[in-house]
Amino acid sequence: MLILRAHDVADALAGRELDVIDVIEQTYRAHATGRTAVPHSVFLRFPDQPRERIIALPAFVGGPHAAAGVKWVSSFPGNVVAGTPRASAVLVLNSLLDGRPQALLEASQLSAARTGAGAALAARTLAAGRPLRGAGLVGTGVINVEVLRYLVAVAPELTCVTVFDRDPQRAAAFAAQARELVPTVEIADHVDQALARHDLISLATTAAEPHLDLGACRPGALVLHISLRDIAVATIRNAYNVVDDADHVCRERTSLHLAQLQTGDRSFIGAGLGDLLTGATPLPAADGRLVIFSPFGLGALDIALAHYVRSRAQANGAGVEVPDFLPSQPVSATH
Repeated sequence: MLILRAHDVADALAGRELDVIDVIEQTYRAHATGRTAVPHSVFLRFPDQPRERIIALPAFVGGPHAAAGVKWVSSFPGNVVAGTPRASAVLVLNSLLDGRPQALLEASQLSAARTGAGAALAARTLAAGRPLRGAGLVGTGVINVEVLRYLVAVAPELTCVTVFDRDPQRAAAFAAQARELVPTVEIADHVDQALARHDLISLATTAAEPHLDLGACRPGALVLHISLRDIAVATIRNAYNVVDDADHVCRERTSLHLAQLQTGDRSFIGAGLGDLLTGATPLPAADGRLVIFSPFGLGALDIALAHYVRSRAQANGAGVEVPDFLPSQPVSATH
């Protein structure tokens, strides 16, 4: 068993934004052409802690770098108040020959990188060659830092961001981090300022229920709806919606799930990102509607990225090998 600790994963990802985006793009293409297996994620919830959850995401990705495994990721929004990270995670990669676990990775960084890379890929794809010069960032946690990092990688012309958080101290701390990536960072006094300032918006909050109608956004703005539960149902229904997978995203009371419950169908979904990448679906026309990308977060993306990180770590001699992690002799199974 190869164990990759937090610093091993960080070292493998450092400075590799474009490589990571390529891994994510190839995985989206594989998913769109039937070369993945992505069961529905399982949510473990707690009766007396409705906002907290731990999620299992199993997946298989086929192709020349085939891989399988499962990510086990917790989301405890209350941690933020205590000054600790909201999310923590581990990921196990399994052998495709005998099913035995081969690697155990610290995975919160994988999740953040996968999310940032997927958002940047969607922005680059949906911008269709138009320059992305600025972005409004609503929510100032780790995820929007990564979204910004990867946006700058695909759009070096992006030099200005406007940030908003309900907590002014968090907004100020985030702005200091953002200035390491872009020269101009503004802190908005109200969410509408951040929504109105740019043609590109990223929503990465801990909201449990829709709270934004996006009326302040510019016509035709591109909205990266990373946290999935921010946008009012009426706004979703009137927008051009792009998803990673309709079956996955229309669950767990996301804004799109609520829209489906209200309408009885999914006709408000225009395309899957993989279908746009392969050309199976044309890019949306510029008709003034908001274009909203809502990614549920496919486990296949985490597995593919973990495979990439493990390969880099092994090439660099990183991580800790534990040869006796698994029993050497067969044991009787009870399940």
